[in-house]
Amino acid sequence: MGTAKTGIVIEGGGHRGIYSAGVLDVLRENNIIVDGIIGVSAGAVHGASYASGQAGRSIRYTEKYCRDKRYMSARSFFSTGDLFNVQFCYHEIPDKLDPYDYDALESSSVAFYVTCTDIITGQPVYHQCRTLRGKEMLWMQGSASMPLVSRIVETDGYKLLDGGVSDSIPLSAFEHMGYIKDIVILTQPAGYKKKENPLLPLIRIAMKKYPELVHAMETRHICYNKELENAERQAADGAILLIRPSEHLKVSRTEKDPEKIRGLYNLGRKDTLAQLEEVRHFLSK
Repeated sequence: MGTAKTGIVIEGGGHRGIYSAGVLDVLRENNIIVDGIIGVSAGAVHGASYASGQAGRSIRYTEKYCRDKRYMSARSFFSTGDLFNVQFCYHEIPDKLDPYDYDALESSSVAFYVTCTDIITGQPVYHQCRTLRGKEMLWMQGSASMPLVSRIVETDGYKLLDGGVSDSIPLSAFEHMGYIKDIVILTQPAGYKKKENPLLPLIRIAMKKYPELVHAMETRHICYNKELENAERQAADGAILLIRPSEHLKVSRTEKDPEKIRGLYNLGRKDTLAQLEEVRHFLSK
């Protein structure tokens, strides 16, 4: 067991994912470095900053730009087809306004994976990003492109949308890759169960060209709840370690209140600090 690869699995949740950023920052600040990390949607976005060693970056730009119309707005959606503006989020911010350390990712000891959904098959695609330069950033974009409010992302022969549609908690996938000692970061508190998407009638119309994607969205709540049960069962057995919100803070996927965003980030920090010795013990055993 001493040679087992360690990993972190991070679910998405839009701006609720800032909880995960708080968790990851505390881990980084305490020099808790794993062998690999896999993220879904917002989890992938924040996982990238962990992999590059940039603690504090996610909360800094999210808090600063969450009300900025260049970042997320109805204007962006109606003019480009993306609620979160692609040029601003994936180019202006990481290249100029709050630079992402591409060199650090490329030399990082942490293998970084993103989870996307192939809209043709409705199945998850797990992609290792050894860099986020050039077209590789499209994998990050694809992972975080929520259906109905984002354009389909095309790269490497795939048509991609939000990884959470097909695999919200990719623990089993990561275990199959050899990462068998995992920390799983959830963005909902204990007792949460996903319900059927109320927008399914609209989804069936808007995505009718992609029946396998529609099917994945129809069954997403069932798959999610099974994955959650698996994670909770493994956590109870001591096979994995769960970190999730200790209380319910109402923060939406598209939250624009920087105080609410900061509050959820701080909760992630607080919860992780409370579990820090447990984390160290789990990874060292």
